[in-house]
Amino acid sequence: MEQRELQQLVQQLSIEGFGKPFRHEARFNARLRTTGGRYKLLDGSIEINPTVLELYDLDELIGIIKHELCHYHLHQEGKGYRHGDADFKKLLRETGSPRYCKPLGKENNRAVKIHLYRCKSCRLEYRRKRRMDVRKYRCGKCAGEIALIQK
Repeated sequence: MEQRELQQLVQQLSIEGFGKPFRHEARFNARLRTTGGRYKLLDGSIEINPTVLELYDLDELIGIIKHELCHYHLHQEGKGYRHGDADFKKLLRETGSPRYCKPLGKENNRAVKIHLYRCKSCRLEYRRKRRMDVRKYRCGKCAGEIALIQK
C-alpha cells in the first residue's frame, strides 16, 4: 500500500465511520516500533506503522486507523481525546474501534539479557538486566566484593 492509498483509506473511513471529513495528512512511519499508529496533536496528522500490513491483514489496519481517527475528531472538536477520557472511550464503542492493536513483535519478543554477579565472600548471587560497575558496589549482605560471573 502506498501513501496515497493510505490517505484515501483514512478519508473514506472518516466519512463512513464518523460522518466527518479528515482534512490532514495520513502517512506511514517506519520508525514507530511498539505502536500501530499515532495521532500528532501539533499538525493533526496520523502516522501508521507499516509493520501492521506485513504482520496482519487489512482489518487490523482499519482498526488502527479508526482508533487514531477517534483521537483526531475528538481533538478537533475540543473534547477529551486521551485514552482515559470518557469521550474517547464512548467514541471507541460507538465506532467499533479497538482499544489496543495486536503486538508488533519486534520489540516485544526480544530476549532479555541477564547479567549474573556473585559476592566473593558470601557467594550471594545478583541477577541484573543492566550491567553494573562492580568497583562502585559492594554486597548488601556482607559488604564483600562483587564479581561478574556471566553475561
